[in-house]
Amino acid sequence: MSIQTEKVRELVERRAKARLGGGEKKIETQHAKGKLTARERIEALLDPGSFEEFDMFVTHRCTNFGMDASHIDGDGVVTGRGTIDGRIVYLFAQDFTVNGGSLSKTMSEKICKVMDMAAANGAPFIGLNDSGGARIQEGIDALAGYGEIFERNILSSGVVPQISGIFGPCAGGAVYSPALTDFTVMVKNTSYMFLTGPAVVKQVTGEEVSQEDLGGASVHASKSGVTHFAAENEQEGIATIKKLLSFLPQNNMETAPEKPTADPVNRMDDSLNEIIPDNPNKSYDMYGVIRSIVDDADFFEVHKDFARNIIVGFAHLNGRSVGVVANQPDMLAGVLDINASRKAARFVRFCDAFNIPLLTLVDVPGFLCGTQQEYGAIITNGAKLLYAYGEATVPKVTVTLRKSYGGAHIVMSCKQLRGDVNYAWPTANIAVMGAEGAVDVLYAKETPEAKAEKVKEYNDLFMNPYQAASKGYIEDVIEPRNTRFRVIRAFESLEGKRQGIPAKKHDNLPL
Repeated sequence: MSIQTEKVRELVERRAKARLGGGEKKIETQHAKGKLTARERIEALLDPGSFEEFDMFVTHRCTNFGMDASHIDGDGVVTGRGTIDGRIVYLFAQDFTVNGGSLSKTMSEKICKVMDMAAANGAPFIGLNDSGGARIQEGIDALAGYGEIFERNILSSGVVPQISGIFGPCAGGAVYSPALTDFTVMVKNTSYMFLTGPAVVKQVTGEEVSQEDLGGASVHASKSGVTHFAAENEQEGIATIKKLLSFLPQNNMETAPEKPTADPVNRMDDSLNEIIPDNPNKSYDMYGVIRSIVDDADFFEVHKDFARNIIVGFAHLNGRSVGVVANQPDMLAGVLDINASRKAARFVRFCDAFNIPLLTLVDVPGFLCGTQQEYGAIITNGAKLLYAYGEATVPKVTVTLRKSYGGAHIVMSCKQLRGDVNYAWPTANIAVMGAEGAVDVLYAKETPEAKAEKVKEYNDLFMNPYQAASKGYIEDVIEPRNTRFRVIRAFESLEGKRQGIPAKKHDNLPL
């Protein structure tokens, strides 16, 4: 056997060993937990045969606590690039079979390298997290590694889409990288995120709580809003990432890819002419409105289980990607509260950063009142949504279906926040408040009969869209069944929109 042949054989064997990570036994343990390995996740995520791995032979440089006795090629993270639906992405996948996926300095260097490549080449970056946290044996080097990753998350924000998949533990400082990315996907029962685990919580506060109840996918999807998607299993989580990317551009200088559709632009839906109840206090389901307007009734919701009084997500209109923001009358009457404001503001800012037009469907009675909301800074949080819409320069089309009252009217992409095209259904009520409330303020000492007359007068004056239309605050009052056609045509008219903001180092939105 020649020297060259021997060297090639050695390379092949070393690659094969590196692909096993921590070895067959630890791979079996990973599978027993219902989890895929790092390489299996990459294989499921990327187009077949498209993955090109970087830094397979990198090993750690730590000599503390006996670490110099064990070196595994790759050192607990698989990095590289590949394609999803033919579009380039850069990614890493932490390998829990190697030192529990704990972060070393060399691991951070591998991750930072592909993050830099993603930013330089204008491609999305995906991180698949499954790690016990910082590698304790490396001390400050591991912490420095996290800091390097966080800095790149920050600098890449608004430049390329960043998506985090949490497919196992993600605790301590490690949680901040996913928190800095645009979207986070967790898996129920096998992934969790928290700053301090149950043992520390019990020691410090005396509270007993399980990992799942403290930081599981369901908790973060419904209570904290930390995660945008809670998948039933890893396969669903991977499919969610792929679906999400189909609505997004490669970077902030491009537009999202178009999706061919056979759904007619001028398709009417007669049910929309009847969907608003006669009783203004009765609810209806906004999802029905959304699906009747968008292509093929296909709506990809974000943050589905968090702040359900507002709906956000992606869809296509005549093949073009749009972001949808809609009040949900079927939940808390569609009122805006702290969580709804935060949820929608973050989504609006993402869409604006990545050239995704915004469709806003309005039926909002106001902001939620009470001490809990005021003490929790509903003012500041409501201002976040106000700020997001006012700052956004992407095409913005707004349709008011029913209620649009007070400050909530302003916040929901009104004309004064540089809304491009604002429509209203004939059922729209655009006013400072409802008629009964207004009369109670203006005529508190009047008799019930006199108040009833004033309620009628207020209704006649404000409980319709025509006063707003007469002042040019809305472009047109449209027939509900024609909403799809009118909205698509409005966005088509805005394709060449150019709008900027005053020169500044950066903004100072109300955090």
